[in-house]
Amino acid sequence: MREFSSPATFTVGEHDNVVSCVFEHERNDPDHVIFQRLIDGVWTDVTCKQAAEQIRSAALGLIARGVKAGDRVALLSATRYEWPIIDFAIQAVGAWTVPIYETSSAEQVKFVLENSGAVLLFVETDAHADKVSHLIDELPELREVLRIETSGTPALEALGEAGKSVDARELEDRLAGIRSADPATLIYTSGTTGTPKGCQITHSNLVYEIRGAKECFPELLDKGEKMLVFLPLAHVLARAITMGAFANKVTLGFTSDIKNLLPTFAVFKPTLVVSVPRVFEKVYNTALQNARNDGKGKIFEMAAHTAIEYSESLDTGGPGLLLRAKHAVFDRLVYGKLRAALGGECRASISGGAPLGARLGHFYRGVGLTVYEGYGLTETCAAITVNRVDDLKIGSVGKLLPGNSMRLNEDKEVLVKGGVVFSGYWRNEEETKAVFSDGWFHTGDLGDIDDDGFLTIIGRKKEIIVTAGGKNVAPAILEDRLRAHPLISQAMAVGEAKPFIGALITIDTEAIEGWKDRNAKNANASVADLATDPDLVAEIDLAVKEANEAVSKAEAIRKFRILPVDFTEDTGELTPTLKVKRKVVAEKFAADIEAIYET
Repeated sequence: MREFSSPATFTVGEHDNVVSCVFEHERNDPDHVIFQRLIDGVWTDVTCKQAAEQIRSAALGLIARGVKAGDRVALLSATRYEWPIIDFAIQAVGAWTVPIYETSSAEQVKFVLENSGAVLLFVETDAHADKVSHLIDELPELREVLRIETSGTPALEALGEAGKSVDARELEDRLAGIRSADPATLIYTSGTTGTPKGCQITHSNLVYEIRGAKECFPELLDKGEKMLVFLPLAHVLARAITMGAFANKVTLGFTSDIKNLLPTFAVFKPTLVVSVPRVFEKVYNTALQNARNDGKGKIFEMAAHTAIEYSESLDTGGPGLLLRAKHAVFDRLVYGKLRAALGGECRASISGGAPLGARLGHFYRGVGLTVYEGYGLTETCAAITVNRVDDLKIGSVGKLLPGNSMRLNEDKEVLVKGGVVFSGYWRNEEETKAVFSDGWFHTGDLGDIDDDGFLTIIGRKKEIIVTAGGKNVAPAILEDRLRAHPLISQAMAVGEAKPFIGALITIDTEAIEGWKDRNAKNANASVADLATDPDLVAEIDLAVKEANEAVSKAEAIRKFRILPVDFTEDTGELTPTLKVKRKVVAEKFAADIEAIYET
């Protein structure tokens, strides 16, 4: 049984917590710009002193509202400036933040509020408040709903007024009473494999994550750097990296306007981008599609091939003269434009939540935007392994963060323990016992660990497809390759107890427009109209054949079906972090799956 450990070079004391840095920054560096806030279209500076004053005001307001240490306070909002302010305020009074995705259905919101026993709920807008208004009578522990953005009195303003009646020393006493072993947040899993479970994440877990990340990225997480947060802060990756950036005085900006992300990058000019693989795939596919639409597809493809070749050479002695010359030419023609699209200052990216794949990893390093891929779960407080600036192996998810251990059991499941690993599921002792054995947490992911300690994820244990012939197939390898094609939005391999592997494929509704023009198709034709079009089927067939090159013949996709619609979060097939809900897709498109296996 292969096992690796990474000792911590730091200690976490009894009183260490994630909110103390707010007031340390206020004392030690009050004029440093810790946030930039978008006000009337202009990025406006917020200093450490101003942020601390606002967090203190909100925290005193929570005390005035009767929030006690150990209470759960829910936060339902898209990513925005007020999110971390409210989050820190909740933690400052010793309560637990319970994040809820702003896209959650009323039923999902009710489950989290009921299960957590939240006493207070922050919602982003009046529309969100309306969504939960009919639930109030069914939630006896929920006392009040506060609105961040409203035609009435906004939440932070209301808390500020209420807090004026509270002695500031009471907040100081609350802060002094926080222990590192105390829970800081209750984060619910996405529920892709069943009912969501509340993960109890302690201050100690978060401090281990923050200090471990700083050791892995000492220059990227440092004063003077800038990070634009656009992933949902309800997700553990965005939340943990935001806390780590704040603790290390990285200037932070927030937006949930994904459609206008590139114009926002151009103005904000981040030095570091944190995202999930689907966004990196989308950036590459859009660039390729735009090049093809402009008649420059061949040039982009040559540039992409050169970038990948250049990156691969860095691991085998470095590029030769000819490759360096080609790379320099494409740097002027293509790579520089891609870097400029991210604001021109971005030096690196961090990716998590799903595998990125070696091909895209090499592409981005080749164009000068290295993506440092990591691995973790809600239960591990975001990353437990990560690639580093000076210790990188593309295609892997890196080495352990300090203070943690990992091993593989007999069937290659990844088991972990250490500082970032959670203490258990809230009010669910049965599930907690099921995932721990001898102190090791069973992640449910399958992996390999090489001799240098780099972890590679093979797939999700529960997602393994066992064909009628008894072949075990990890679908992620095929699906990742298929999504790399510019026309393909999502792909899901199928074949449980079937004679061969098949696939459901959805088409990118933006990319199809250029494809229709280049292939002389009716401009008004929908994806549903083109699902059986011979030209489209032939192009997807080529993508399937390329994906099959990564697996054995028995694991290869033999038949596929193009679906008339895409998977979306709104229609229930995707999680807020763009992972496919396999069970939902299998049920919703059962007839399409059966059609694959018709004689």
